[in-house]
Amino acid sequence: MSQWTKRLGEYLKGLEFGERLVRRNPLYYPQAVRTFFWLQEASLEERKAFAQKRLEKVLRAAEQTTYGRAFKGKPFEQWPQLPKERVRGREEEFLTRPKWLTSQGSTGGTAGIPLRLYRSLQSVCYEQATYDYPLLKRGIDPLKARIAILRGDNLKDPSDLEPPFWKFAANGRKLIFSSNHLCAKTVKHYARALREFAPDVLFAYPTSLESLCLLMQQGDLQLRIPLVIATSEAMSTEARLLAARTLSAEVLHSYGAGERVAFAWSEQPDEYWMFQGYGWGELLPVEEDAETITYEIVGTGFWNLAMPLVRYRMGDLIVLPRGEPVEPVIWGERSFRGVLGRQSDYLISPDGARLMGIDHFPREVDNVLRMQVIQPAPDFVRI
Repeated sequence: MSQWTKRLGEYLKGLEFGERLVRRNPLYYPQAVRTFFWLQEASLEERKAFAQKRLEKVLRAAEQTTYGRAFKGKPFEQWPQLPKERVRGREEEFLTRPKWLTSQGSTGGTAGIPLRLYRSLQSVCYEQATYDYPLLKRGIDPLKARIAILRGDNLKDPSDLEPPFWKFAANGRKLIFSSNHLCAKTVKHYARALREFAPDVLFAYPTSLESLCLLMQQGDLQLRIPLVIATSEAMSTEARLLAARTLSAEVLHSYGAGERVAFAWSEQPDEYWMFQGYGWGELLPVEEDAETITYEIVGTGFWNLAMPLVRYRMGDLIVLPRGEPVEPVIWGERSFRGVLGRQSDYLISPDGARLMGIDHFPREVDNVLRMQVIQPAPDFVRI
């Protein structure tokens, strides 16, 4: 993907045009919202019937790919489980259409194996509906809400410690912060900007959110944000409770991945629910002891028919008590305590700020299979 195309995509993403006509395209988005709301309340039989029908459509699409032709006509159970290593560097073998007819992206590479991904417009809209679900459930219109974002956005040189450390988007309805400038010297500016903006919801990486709250505590700063949604990384119960206290907020957390084959929402600490209608889930036992069994999440996404990944091994783990059946967890009838993995890595700047997004380094770089970043000193990094 050219840098020009990438910049254009980022530009459109920040416009109301991108919000309304791309990510919430009327051809797909309204149906996505209706489907997800129905399935979260549907009976087990209704959930299974919907999932089986959707799975058949995914398999028909996957059979058109270079990879999937070998399994044409075979039942789902006879498709092999798909490790990340099989996809990395051979992503085009999983495409059902030309790349230029897709939205291109990549995984964060938190497992050390970044992938290039190709998504359909339908997939983009259903993903947006997934993240809009908790807002709509609380009566918040995502197209009217004031939204603050504290994630991996690079806004300016990390050594520039003069405000602003943020930018406005979507006609002033969004305020996007830089995590890389957040430190003891700058936190008062972040708190002031958040207070003046008064967001309805804050989307944040858990690591960045924890930094904000710890620094606010140290500086005796107060804020109230009604809803905080932490995404893209694992989140400890302690960090979640800290954010709830410091921001007087309801704190939600999600589990998902760029491959878009499995997703879970958590509205309470240590209580995660598989999001129904997102994909076909499986739990593969990989380790056990006297009291628990550890399972790897295996998923088949329902909505990205441009690049259907069948029985994709996420590399993420959940732990269940020995003897507890997995079916109720998969079908959203029983919660689980959380997902192991998806921890974010970061660097520490000489000023003490956590520099986020180092897992982005290998994105779109050819012939990089794995990467290790070592920081022996605040002013020295070895890759």
